[in-house]
Amino acid sequence: QVQLVESGGGLVQPGGSLRLSCATSGFTLDWYAIGWYRQAPGKEREGVSCISSNDGSIVYKDSVKGRFTISRDKVANMVYLQMNSLKPEDTAIYYCAALSRCGASIIFGSWGQGTQVTVSS
Repeated sequence: QVQLVESGGGLVQPGGSLRLSCATSGFTLDWYAIGWYRQAPGKEREGVSCISSNDGSIVYKDSVKGRFTISRDKVANMVYLQMNSLKPEDTAIYYCAALSRCGASIIFGSWGQGTQVTVSS
C-alpha cells in the first residue's frame, strides 16, 4: 500500500528556512517519482517540485527556483524539501505524492494530511 507522510512544517519568519520530510512506504523510490505540492487558503493545490524515479531529474515551480531544493534518500525511503529564503506567499499546506512521472496528473494512493508552513513576522 502506497503511503506518504509529511512532516517538518511550522511557523517561520520571512527569510527563514524549513526542511520538510516525506516518509514513504509500500514502494521504493526507484518505482515512482515524488512530487511536493502546496495549497494555500482559497487556492488550488499546485506543484512545487518533483524528483523523478529513474535518473533523479528535478523540476521546480518558477517561483521557488533558487530557494527550494528537493532531495531523496533511497535507503531511508525519504524525500526532503529544503526551503530557504521563505516568503509570506509560501504559506500553505505542503503535501508529497507518488507519481508515475513528474508532471503526471494522477497520484498513487491518496493525499495525506500535509504539513502546514506559515511564513509570517
